[in-house]
Amino acid sequence: MKRKWMAGLLAAALTVTALTGCGGGNGGTSDAGASTAQDGDSQTGGDASDTQSAEDTSGTEADAGNGEVVELTMWGSWGGDQVGQLEKQLESFNSSQSQYHVTYAVQDSMEQKLLTAIASNEVPDIVLWDRFNTGVYAPKGALAPLDDYIARDSVDMSQFYAPAVDEMTANGVVYGIPLTVDSRILFYNKDLLEEAGVDPASITDWDSLREAAIKLTKWDGDKLVQSGFSLKDVGLFNNWIGQAGGKMIDDSTNPPTAAFNTEAGLKVLEYWDQLLNEDKVYQLGFEDGFGGDGFKAGKVAITFNGPWTLESYREAGLNFGVIGQPTGYNGEKSAMMGGFGLIIPKGAKNSDGAWEFIKWWTMQPENGVEFCKISGNLPANVNAAQDPYFMDDEILKVFSETMEYAGIRSKVFGYSDLEGLALIPQLQKYVAGEITAQEALDNAEKQGNQILSDAAAQ
Repeated sequence: MKRKWMAGLLAAALTVTALTGCGGGNGGTSDAGASTAQDGDSQTGGDASDTQSAEDTSGTEADAGNGEVVELTMWGSWGGDQVGQLEKQLESFNSSQSQYHVTYAVQDSMEQKLLTAIASNEVPDIVLWDRFNTGVYAPKGALAPLDDYIARDSVDMSQFYAPAVDEMTANGVVYGIPLTVDSRILFYNKDLLEEAGVDPASITDWDSLREAAIKLTKWDGDKLVQSGFSLKDVGLFNNWIGQAGGKMIDDSTNPPTAAFNTEAGLKVLEYWDQLLNEDKVYQLGFEDGFGGDGFKAGKVAITFNGPWTLESYREAGLNFGVIGQPTGYNGEKSAMMGGFGLIIPKGAKNSDGAWEFIKWWTMQPENGVEFCKISGNLPANVNAAQDPYFMDDEILKVFSETMEYAGIRSKVFGYSDLEGLALIPQLQKYVAGEITAQEALDNAEKQGNQILSDAAAQ
């Protein structure tokens, strides 16, 4: 049975991919707008034997009882400059008490390695990962439930953004604590807008965004030299359709079904068509010659992006500002919330220490604020997000305000495959002019419903 269980877990791991929105290979970002993550096995799972209490997940922490420092290991996929950021945060925890010492270890292909570690009983104590992974791995018994810890310490989970908590919950059980949140908002080049006489405060909805993009676009004959608005990422459809008053999934059906082949979905594609083919504010492939980021190169006036790009844009010397999500034709607001959380793997030997570390980082607002100062990652703790450090900053304040109405990707099993394997390829064909808007939605709906049906049958 164990071999069959592990084979299923490994199969799940092999189908979970990184989100395409992780800015430029930056492992510490989780963009909810352009998901191509793929689900593994059925979300109806996790037998009763997988449930652990705060007492029976503690493992062997005898060293703590003897007054010796307990070594804790945290795994994560964040690499590069972010290693130093994490180590600085861990140093603060390590120096704040004398019982535990946490060390960070970068893991490529972390999900696969975690499952291998579970099989060999050599798991880390803490894992930093994209919250979206929780719904894939928790039902398979790969994660330790935290409900007993939460009850024992009377933790008020309302201190975190509710969608982030929901994303770390499976079948009513909490398996992780939210750490960071992110979302995409509009970035604009102040110099280009000033040159074109565009007031950024006037950009509030689809119509005003379109008007600004037209004014900001420059052509030299048949060559686009400055784009008014980037349309390179069709994966942001899930954000646009919310602003059109629609949704991606109907989870009231059994099995759940695609819900984007509607008037709202067509509105999104018609709007894109206006920008691309009538107004010509963008050209497919335009940003390829600028390392994929025409905004950073000063050749795109307005673009969607997230907080993970702030430091990069500042280092590039860009004079930029940000605007909240535009509303749809009827005033609908929508944004997608991504981000990371902290979990304790099944079988962790020092789970009590891991829990103390998680509490320190996520439940003491000042520590979330300090990590943002170090890394630019926005805290999932609402009290931390209301700190003057965010509210007094003209850029961070907009991100924090966006979180008030942002929602998460659907937790329906098979959703990310529907988006990454069915919908996005059809949208790419549409913007390339290969098929009509209705054909794109029809094809994606048919393929997507088959994916959801197959996932429900597993």
